[in-house]
Amino acid sequence: MSEKADDDAEESGASRSAQRVFNALASAPRRKILAYLSASGLTAGEIAARFDMTKPSVSQHLSILEEAGLITRKKRGQFVHYSLVPNNLVNTLTGFVQEVCPVGRPLKKESRAKAKKSEAVAQMSMPLDEAHRR
Repeated sequence: MSEKADDDAEESGASRSAQRVFNALASAPRRKILAYLSASGLTAGEIAARFDMTKPSVSQHLSILEEAGLITRKKRGQFVHYSLVPNNLVNTLTGFVQEVCPVGRPLKKESRAKAKKSEAVAQMSMPLDEAHRR
């Protein structure tokens, strides 16, 4: 794949990820859920008790936040516990700002090129038998 195709694929994936995050943040109830989870995790029931909506509606909001990678859930016994994914929102917003900032795009391209070059050098310095195992 060409460098341009690699860049386009990476940007497309980052764009889809950012789109999911922004879609999740577009809803006031989902922003409230994130605020409730900001200090500690809560069960689905504890979250639902804070809203004047049906439990299936709360569950849908939780699913959208989870699909956006903003929260995680863990089943413990009969309860489902939700918590924030550390730094995912910050990383997504930083990536978005870098894309729309006139200075950010060339810097990201330079950084990707440097990373690819470092990776190529590392593979060249790898013993032959180890390189073939990869």
